[in-house]
Amino acid sequence: MHQFLPYAWFDGKCVLFEDATISVATHALHYGTGAFGGMRALPNPADPNEILLFRADRHARRLSQSARLLLTELSEDTIHSAIVAFLRANKPTCPVYLRPFVWTSDLGIAPRLHNIETDFLIYGLELGDYLSPEGVSCRISSWTRQEDRSLPLRGKISGAYITSSLAKTEAVKSGFDEAILMNSRGKVSEASGMNLFIVRDGVLITPGVDQDILEGITRASVIELAKAMGVEVVERAVDKSELFVADEVFLSGTAAKVTPVRRVESTDLPAQRPLMETLRERLTAITEGRDPAYDHWVTRVRLDG
Repeated sequence: MHQFLPYAWFDGKCVLFEDATISVATHALHYGTGAFGGMRALPNPADPNEILLFRADRHARRLSQSARLLLTELSEDTIHSAIVAFLRANKPTCPVYLRPFVWTSDLGIAPRLHNIETDFLIYGLELGDYLSPEGVSCRISSWTRQEDRSLPLRGKISGAYITSSLAKTEAVKSGFDEAILMNSRGKVSEASGMNLFIVRDGVLITPGVDQDILEGITRASVIELAKAMGVEVVERAVDKSELFVADEVFLSGTAAKVTPVRRVESTDLPAQRPLMETLRERLTAITEGRDPAYDHWVTRVRLDG
């Protein structure tokens, strides 16, 4: 059972989690006309009255842009203010995951995005490791990642995640931890809810934004860190066969953080992952507020403010 935080942001204010309810006739429930974000927040190890948010500005920008893809306006300032109020109401004492969500709240049956009401909420839950930090096994999914010409994949549109759900369950029911989806052109796209990286001959490689991926914030952070370390980074199409011969394969995402892939299908991958380990350690230090060079990536929220 999830340990949800006691308060949610709902209808413009903080309310008890169990009081944040919607109608069975809600448009987004039937048509997937919503967009969500995901943010990790953790108490500052050096100051329990301070909460650290990783790249909160980028998360707010992406959710605001996702809302625009649904033809609604949700400003970054509105998102940020609500998150601060939400955290101060809940005063979390352990690492938590925040789920901000903008959705069509109208009670109608026509699939549309015009002349329709929208709303915004936030809830949260305690979350440690979403995937095992020791590594996961992956299967190549029989499901194909959608194309940007059929869905606006630059946003986290809730309806798009039926494919992720099908792929994840298919993987788990067939004995794997996670799924890797190919795109319609037969190239590697991403996992069910994470971006993917491989390392070959010291080069960090990841599917480019033209491969129908979500523009992940953790992905962008990994790329920036690697370049700052002097690592060559290439964003390009990745063939399935490259997964089996790569020196390292790992996933990245807000929930997953940086997670190694230890096996793809029946192929065991190398146990030594020096570049991934270095990147993971650096990201951990940054999110915990222990890296002054990247302190600008951390938003500090005072609970006693």
